[in-house]
Amino acid sequence: MTQLNQPISGNDLARFSGPSTFMRLPQATSLDGLDVAVLGVPMDIGTSWRSGTRFGPKEIRNQSAIIRPYNMATGAAPFDSLNVADIGDLAINTFSLPDSLRIIEESYDAILSTGIIPMAMGGDHSITLPILRALARKFGPVSVVHIDAHTDVNNEMFGEKETHGTVFRRAHEEGLIVPDKTYQIGIRGTGYEATDFSEAASWGFQHFPANELWGRSLSGMGAEIRRDIGSRPVYLSFDIDALDPAFAPGTGTPEIGGLTSMQALELLRSMGGLNVVGCDLVEVSPPYDATGNTALTAASLMYEMLCILPGVTKK
Repeated sequence: MTQLNQPISGNDLARFSGPSTFMRLPQATSLDGLDVAVLGVPMDIGTSWRSGTRFGPKEIRNQSAIIRPYNMATGAAPFDSLNVADIGDLAINTFSLPDSLRIIEESYDAILSTGIIPMAMGGDHSITLPILRALARKFGPVSVVHIDAHTDVNNEMFGEKETHGTVFRRAHEEGLIVPDKTYQIGIRGTGYEATDFSEAASWGFQHFPANELWGRSLSGMGAEIRRDIGSRPVYLSFDIDALDPAFAPGTGTPEIGGLTSMQALELLRSMGGLNVVGCDLVEVSPPYDATGNTALTAASLMYEMLCILPGVTKK
């Protein structure tokens, strides 16, 4: 058996040094032999309010240096069973959103053709649409667990059909996702119209508004979702603004009254056993993250997603 990649230990090399990769994993220039590819999509040209998510992947990687390989809460040992590497950033076109979305889609076609599970660090949420297009070509329509303050089902924004706020309407229209197996968790705030949430619900989307989750443990939600989805391929998309700004202020479109970081951990940990075929963590904006806490939270949630991927062993 080929030796699996391991993060550099903080006891071998100080955490403030070493490679600037996710968890200081090896950076791979080839997809050969990998089970999981961590990649960055440094883009914010799909945003409508505060920019800065182009710096998200770099800062998530920076903060991830503190994370150790074994999950002491769940027993998950992802690096003992999966070969994981950081494959760097996609070379998006910072002057063109349509071209960037094309680059993401084509890059994912190549990644998915190898059977690798891709884990993306955004970047704004517009990156998810081309990812879903590539996934649908390989797997057919996928189930989606979408954790976010917003439903992202606008028809258009400033006349544009493909932005960070239109992703899941386009995905629904294009038949990329299974509507009644699409779960939107943590949604809240104000809307442009009274039907902002109800329209997506009429398509079959299942909504779990943040105000219905206040003060509640989310550790059982994953089991409910697993029973509903079964073995279908699932895509997990986590917008950091699902969390209350008290826990994650460094984001482009913050909304008060969100999930706590503890609820996020409960939720992700409860989803072990899902047939996750890809995931993303988006909308971290370091210019609004003075302490680095948002990026640290994002890196930790990326690790938790890694810990629930198919094939991860437990100690």
